[in-house]
Amino acid sequence: MDFIAWRKLPYTISGILVLASLGMLLLWGLPLGIDFTGGSLMELEFAHALPAQDSIHERIASLNLGDVQVQQTGERGMLLRARDIDEETHQNVLTALRGIDRSVEEKRFVSIGPTIGNELKQKAIWALMLVLAMIIVYITAVFRHVSRPQGMFTGHSLPSWKYGVVAIIALIHDVTIPLGLFAYLGKFQHVEISALFISALLTILGFSVHDTIVVFDRIRENLRKRASARFEDIINISIHETMTRSINTSLTLLFVLLTLFFLGGESTKYFSLALIVGTVVGVYSSIFIASPLLVTWQKWQGRKTE
Repeated sequence: MDFIAWRKLPYTISGILVLASLGMLLLWGLPLGIDFTGGSLMELEFAHALPAQDSIHERIASLNLGDVQVQQTGERGMLLRARDIDEETHQNVLTALRGIDRSVEEKRFVSIGPTIGNELKQKAIWALMLVLAMIIVYITAVFRHVSRPQGMFTGHSLPSWKYGVVAIIALIHDVTIPLGLFAYLGKFQHVEISALFISALLTILGFSVHDTIVVFDRIRENLRKRASARFEDIINISIHETMTRSINTSLTLLFVLLTLFFLGGESTKYFSLALIVGTVVGVYSSIFIASPLLVTWQKWQGRKTE
């Protein structure tokens, strides 16, 4: 398959997905969980049939918890979200709910103050920005000799920093699509993102740039070996030589993530979903977006200098 000749098709597909994701983010925003906004989260499992949400609200109404969100999870599970509460109020909530089902089991309880949540949000943004900056510096340094290696035809010249910029474009593509998906899930499925989601994004960045660098490194080797070949032919050959490895490595990871998604607990379900989407999109971008973008940029650069 000639990936370079057909590059406009994946460009179009990615453009639609990225624009749709950005649109959902602008319209609905990210559904921030209590890790970022502050509040309390209780995950409960009832021994018998799930009680009606109205009965739960009635039981805890006297505790003055404010607006409490109740969400069903699975056949006998429920999530309760409320303002930040102390341990005494926490125990009072459990006592009230045991009036409905004496065997109710608390699977998880988290309570975070608004100050800590805001601090965590700022640190998450800084972490993502720092990772992106370090990646572009690393790629620029590693590929500094690719611009014009000894004996290379000058038409292949592409400054090393452009490899870094292309990698960042691919990373933004890989992160934007999962963000858009979770904006959609937050709007229609009431899914909220936690600190685990930030960990998933950082992991996606790592896997994505790894796949991209593998292809770029093969391009670097082939630029030296095939100095007389056309730049787009070198890119196409490099993609073919690394594609099988990238797909097989990602499939191994996907099998684990799919198992975690379907068989894991509620707390890790959406963490694994973010990684599944990010892994698929990352492999796709390293093959169909990042490397073809080098050719597009090189051709545009050539026309500009004519």
